[in-house]
Amino acid sequence: MAKFQPPIPILRSFDETLAKRFYCEFLGFTVDWEHRFEPGTPLYMQVSRDACVLHLSEHHGDATPGAGIRIEMPDVREYHRELAAKPNYGARPGVEDQPYGMREVKVTDPFGNRLIFCSDLPAGGTAQD
Repeated sequence: MAKFQPPIPILRSFDETLAKRFYCEFLGFTVDWEHRFEPGTPLYMQVSRDACVLHLSEHHGDATPGAGIRIEMPDVREYHRELAAKPNYGARPGVEDQPYGMREVKVTDPFGNRLIFCSDLPAGGTAQD
């Protein structure tokens, strides 16, 4: 029987410097590898943080700007504190408790892609938890 692995989303990007600044300096990801068919051609790269792996592509056929992805983590409040302590990269996300039982931090990258970092609300949890 086939065994599936977690998917790796491909997010559209347009500028290598902006992508690295946002994903690495602000969100705390690391560049794992980069690929170009030759100098001056669009960049395709993989970034990761812990078990979260993302592909960022400047190739117009790989993805559409404005995608949305959800990234689950044990404690989104801890990550929010980390982001809030960094310089402003065009984003100052808040923490939102959703009626469907999730706590979320929503961030939009410089290319219009929406990343929703989330964790389960504690049972009977409130915004102060």
